[in-house]
Amino acid sequence: MPPTRLFYALWPAPALADTLATWATQARPHSQGRPMRTETLHMTLAFLGSVEKEIADELIDATPYHRLQPGTVTLDRYGVFTRPGILWAGPERTPDSLQASHDGLWLWLSAFGFVPPAQPFRPHVTLLRNIERNDPPADAPPPLTWHYDRMVLVASESTDGGSRYRVVARSKPQPG
Repeated sequence: MPPTRLFYALWPAPALADTLATWATQARPHSQGRPMRTETLHMTLAFLGSVEKEIADELIDATPYHRLQPGTVTLDRYGVFTRPGILWAGPERTPDSLQASHDGLWLWLSAFGFVPPAQPFRPHVTLLRNIERNDPPADAPPPLTWHYDRMVLVASESTDGGSRYRVVARSKPQPG
């Protein structure tokens, strides 16, 4: 079996995903680009890339037992990644609890042979791809508060219509 492209992410509840899709709709006249499908919106915590089946199976089995500390992140601005042509929504400042969850996840993943990326963690939700402008819209919609208590492990599968995401494992929330 060929390697599977995997990543860990925070996955929004449907109502939050719908609101984020509205952010994309509001930004599109300014930025152009292709909106992400509502059901694919997420915040990546760790992109693992192509993973051999044996390691992928280990991660699927272990993920329910790697618990995140519950926290919140407020999405309050648009941003742009110019080279890949992406408009995103994210926080002005990364909450300490989210940074700690990200760092703890990579520490845990090191036991499976993964190495964290060199660039700093920049939490964001991709809203539009292939944008035509390198500046974000000036005004973001009202801030969104995202409460999270678990993460998901997602397989990314290439299709003719883009990527298809499939949640293959979920962490359990902290007890209590």
